[in-house]
Amino acid sequence: MRQSNLLLTTLREAPSEAETSSHQLLLRAGYIRQLAAGVYTYLPLCRRVLRKIEAIVRHEMDVSGAQEVLMPSMQPAELWKESGRYEVYGKELMTLRDRHEREFILGPTHEEVVTTLVRNEISSYRKLPITVYQIQTKFRDERRPRFGLLRGREFLMKDAYSFDTNLEGLDKSYIQMFEAYHRIFERCGLKFRAVHADSGAIGGEGGSHEFMALADIGEDTIAACTVCDYAANLEQAESVRPVKNEVVIQVPEIEKFLTPDLRTIEQLEQELDIRPDQIIKTLIYEGDGQIFAVLVRGDHEVNEIKVSKYLGTNEIKLADYESVKSLAGVESGFVGPVGLTLTVLADAAVADMTQGITGAGEKDYHFRNVVPGRDFSLGHVGDFRNVAEGEVCPHCLEGILHFHQGIEVGHVFKLGTKYSEKLGASYLDSSGKSQPMIMGCYGIGISRLLSAIAEQHHDEDGLMWPAALAPYQVHILIMSVKDSEQRTVAEDLYDQLTKLGIETLIDDRDERAGVKFKDSSLIGIPLSIVVGKEASQGRVEYLNRNTAGKEVLEIMEAVSRIKQFYSQLI
Repeated sequence: MRQSNLLLTTLREAPSEAETSSHQLLLRAGYIRQLAAGVYTYLPLCRRVLRKIEAIVRHEMDVSGAQEVLMPSMQPAELWKESGRYEVYGKELMTLRDRHEREFILGPTHEEVVTTLVRNEISSYRKLPITVYQIQTKFRDERRPRFGLLRGREFLMKDAYSFDTNLEGLDKSYIQMFEAYHRIFERCGLKFRAVHADSGAIGGEGGSHEFMALADIGEDTIAACTVCDYAANLEQAESVRPVKNEVVIQVPEIEKFLTPDLRTIEQLEQELDIRPDQIIKTLIYEGDGQIFAVLVRGDHEVNEIKVSKYLGTNEIKLADYESVKSLAGVESGFVGPVGLTLTVLADAAVADMTQGITGAGEKDYHFRNVVPGRDFSLGHVGDFRNVAEGEVCPHCLEGILHFHQGIEVGHVFKLGTKYSEKLGASYLDSSGKSQPMIMGCYGIGISRLLSAIAEQHHDEDGLMWPAALAPYQVHILIMSVKDSEQRTVAEDLYDQLTKLGIETLIDDRDERAGVKFKDSSLIGIPLSIVVGKEASQGRVEYLNRNTAGKEVLEIMEAVSRIKQFYSQLI
C-alpha cells in the first residue's frame, strides 16, 4: 500500500473526550473515528488489525472443533421474553419495532437464537456434542459509553456455544475453549490472567472464568494469590473465615451512648479513637420486592453480587433515604441490628466478632458492647463482603491476595440447561427418552481486545503493535521523494518485499522527514526502513519500533533481517 493513497489522517493532539492511552492513540493514529457516543468507524489500518485478530480467533476455534455460522443481529423480542432475559437486561437492550409493530432486539448476545437454531436442527444424541461460533457486530445501550472501543454501544465480538448430552461433555467442551482462549491471547501478545468470575446477566448453573488484560485503567479488580495460580474477579473472590477464638470473654450488657452527628465510619473512628474493624456497619437494601439488612465490619465493603446470589434475586440496590427511615425508624448512619425487624444477613466476619459498636436505631445514638448472636439474631451468616488486599488466599491458604486492575476481554460460562429447558432444546437419548441439552457459551470482545492490546503496547510516541497483529509488517520511509535515487531504492525494496509476501506500507508522500517519522511512530508498524542520503551507497536505516533498535545496513542485509524477523509468524 502506498501511503499517498491510504485513507489515513493523523492528529497531532487527541480529542479532549479521549481519556485512555488506547483511545487517544487509536484516534490520533487514524485507526478509528467516532460517529456517535460509543459508535465508531474502523478505518483501513484498524480493519487490518481486526482481521488479523479474527484470523487467530478463527484458527483456534476451528482447531478446537467449533464450526462457524453467522446468525441474525436482529432478534425477535419474544425469544428474550421466553428465556426471561428481556427484563434482566432492561434498558441495555437496543430495541426497535418494524412496520407491523413487532418488537425486535439488536443482539448483545445470541444464546436465545443459537438455542432455537440447534433445537430445530438436532433431535438425537448421535448429533451431539457440537460447538458453533460466529464473529459479528453486537449492540448494547450503555448508559455511559467511555474509553473508546473498551466500552461502546456497538462492538465486534466472537461468541461460541457448545451443546452436550451430559455434564462430563460440558466439562470437556469448557476446557477445550479455556485452553483455546489461552492460545488466542498469547498469540495476540496480551498480558492476561484467567480469573474466577460471576456469570452476570448471561446466567448459568456452572463455572465461569473471565480473561482479564492487565492494565492500570481496567475497571475490574482482580484478586490474585502470590503463591498459587488462584485469581478471581473482586465480585467473586472468596474470603477466608479465620478460626474463631474459643476463649469465652465476658462482655458487659449493651450500652447506649450519645454520638451527635457521627454518621460515618470515619467520624466514629476519629471521635471515639477506635478502629473500623470494631464497628458493625448496617446497610439496608432492596431487591425483587424484598427489604433486608446486610451487616459487615466497618473496614469491609458489601459484595452485592454475593448477597444477590444468596437471596436468589436478580439485582439489589441500597434503599433510599425515605425507605430506610420508614423501615428502620431512623436515618442512615444510626441504623443497627439490635431490635431491627427486617431480615438480617450477617457477614461471617461480623458473626465472629466478640463485640462491636453499632447504630442504636435512634438519631445521634450508638450502642457499644453489642455481641452478635446475643443481642441480635444470626439467622443468615455467609460471605457477603469484598475481600481485602493482603488477606489469605482461599485456595492454598499460604499466599496472600494482591489486587490488580484488568480489562475483561473474554468470558466463558457453563450454562447447563438454563436456556435449553426454557426454549425446548432437547434430544432423544439412546433409550429414546427426551433430555435437555447441556450448554456452554464463550465470548471474546474482538474490538475490545484490539483496544486492550493498544493499551498494553504503546509508548509516548504512539502504538507498538505485536508483529502478528500489525496492520503492515514493514514501513518504508522515503526521506525525499524528489530525490530520484531514494525513490528508485525505495521502490525496488517495496517490490522485493511485496513479492516475498511481506505486507509493506511505503510512505511516498511529499512531506518533511519529521512528519513522516512522527506518523510512523504513531502508526506503530514493527519494522521501518528509512531510505535517505545513504541510499546512493546502497545502504538504508533499519528501525525496530518495539525495541528502539536502529542500524544502518546494506539493502540486501535489511531484506534478510526482515525475512528472519517474520519467519516466526509463518
